[in-house]
Amino acid sequence: MAAPSLGEAIWVIGIVAWYVIRYPFERRARRVRIVTGYRSRSDIVGLASALFGLAILPAFYVVTGMPAAADHPASAWAVALGTIIFCSALWVFRRSHKELGRNWSITLEIRERHELICAGPYALVRHPMYTSFLLMGLAQVFLLANWIAGISGLIGFAVLFLLRVDKEERMMLENFGPQYRAYMEKTKRIVPYLY
Repeated sequence: MAAPSLGEAIWVIGIVAWYVIRYPFERRARRVRIVTGYRSRSDIVGLASALFGLAILPAFYVVTGMPAAADHPASAWAVALGTIIFCSALWVFRRSHKELGRNWSITLEIRERHELICAGPYALVRHPMYTSFLLMGLAQVFLLANWIAGISGLIGFAVLFLLRVDKEERMMLENFGPQYRAYMEKTKRIVPYLY
């Protein structure tokens, strides 16, 4: 199998795995009562941007090959690196969901008996779910040999992150106060030890 086709196949498998990981948590989350919702227009725009950049546009490229004018030569080393990064993203994504358990929500919400989670990947960063999206976007650059489809994941992630992370941290400060502030002092946002 040629490098471009292999990269595309690995990207498709990764997206399917992403959904398989998320689905049971989505089902469980529906059963837990929401105490406070912080959904806003910018939240919806951020989620839509991430979905478009990390799934819709690259899927369109994989299915149609368009825009072919933005294709570039694929290489085996890029596909191998992209595969490692995507596997890392899925591991962080799964661990984040597992640690959050009943506290998980796709939008900014506080659930009944919500707890502050500081274990697992949350011991290193405050937002490991965003870390996983950053890694997915980076993997996409290496797996898809197309400048537009490849970079769209990083752009979609950036829009989501910039529109949401400050609001999410304010929500957590409102609900957990000094406990969350102390947690913020011990951890970085999405990249351990750096940012």
